Amino acid sequence: MNSPALALAMLSTVPFIMVLGNSMLIPVLPQIKEALHLTSVQVNLLITLFSIPAGLVIPVAGILADRFGRKAVIIPGLLLYGAGGVVAGLAATLAAQPYPWIVAGRILQGLGAAGTAPIAMALTGDLFSRRERSRALGVLEAANGIGKVLSPIFGSLLALLAWYALFFAFPALCIPAALGIALWVRETHKRGDAPSLSRYKRDLARMWKRQRSWLPVAFLAGAVTLFTLFGTLVYLSDILEDRYRIDGVKKGFVLAIPLLAMSATAYGTGVFLQRRARYLKRLIVAGLLLLGAATALAPFMESRFGLVTVLSVGAVGAGLVLPGLNLLITSAVGPQERGLVTALYGSVRFLGVAAGPPLFGALLKWKILLFGMVAALVLFIGFLALRRIGHATRLRGHNGEMRTLLRKPAPVLLK
Repeated sequence: MNSPALALAMLSTVPFIMVLGNSMLIPVLPQIKEALHLTSVQVNLLITLFSIPAGLVIPVAGILADRFGRKAVIIPGLLLYGAGGVVAGLAATLAAQPYPWIVAGRILQGLGAAGTAPIAMALTGDLFSRRERSRALGVLEAANGIGKVLSPIFGSLLALLAWYALFFAFPALCIPAALGIALWVRETHKRGDAPSLSRYKRDLARMWKRQRSWLPVAFLAGAVTLFTLFGTLVYLSDILEDRYRIDGVKKGFVLAIPLLAMSATAYGTGVFLQRRARYLKRLIVAGLLLLGAATALAPFMESRFGLVTVLSVGAVGAGLVLPGLNLLITSAVGPQERGLVTALYGSVRFLGVAAGPPLFGALLKWKILLFGMVAALVLFIGFLALRRIGHATRLRGHNGEMRTLLRKPAPVLLK
């Protein structure tokens, strides 16, 4: 059975599971620190040593996906991701000195994560035509957002059983997802499609040169959007606990509000762009403006309701930006290079997510200056997007023919 809806449902489990890797662990870190008698640096390494391997290995996973097939990378990646959870969970229950083994399990999970969501995005780009692709990528972005919404709640609930229970949740999720993709996702990209590595580098260099007017801006926009979104969520988490005395599962539900706004907007944006791709640039620019404005206002919000509302508006902006960028990047190249290009984009996004929380957490004592600088950066990228993502961008359709997706922007956007 090769149902597109079923294939998309299976693929959407991949970004959902991947985002649990860090977000589900964050609310449990204090318990891990106390149980294992760790320093703050040691416990934070459980996040860092997941994120860094994933960010570094994602481009390699993209090359392998182009050469050997998407499923040949996604399925082992999911199994390795789950195996890392087993290693960490068994170490916590059986090892006399569990911390080094838990670190090893987290590194395995990061290596497995590198072959999951970015390659699933490339496979989605292969399976769906340009008109259908925007909606399909919106579903993947929404699944990613829902994972972000639910992961702090899941982590808090699992910690009620034991602090290490969440490690065993990873194989319980990864194995069914791997089986579903193996059985119900049909792969159109053929192994013989990929050129030699030397030709690969030449073709990629030509593609980058051809798209250099906008592709770096798109990469930067994705990274900064997620950097800002998750950095501001760190701020919200601290304020909820320190100022309003909201913690535990209740805090997880409050943190879920902006992320729910982002995921719902991402899905709606994908559906909207399915038939109205000419508005893609406007949505990206509008989303960056919303995110920048909300970031600038956030440190001045005194009430809990006002702060959550402002950050939810910023999250709506992120939901406008990300599906459009996904559509641009997956459509910019043919299937031979799509795996590497989407993997590079996924790596940049992943590093943006990883950098936001620690930097915001470290600099919150200068919160007005910090938020102002980040807001200025977001608005500057919006200005670059307005100037660079325009009528000259040429995108490759699903059938391999070159098409112009973006038209010359309306005069109102140039004022």
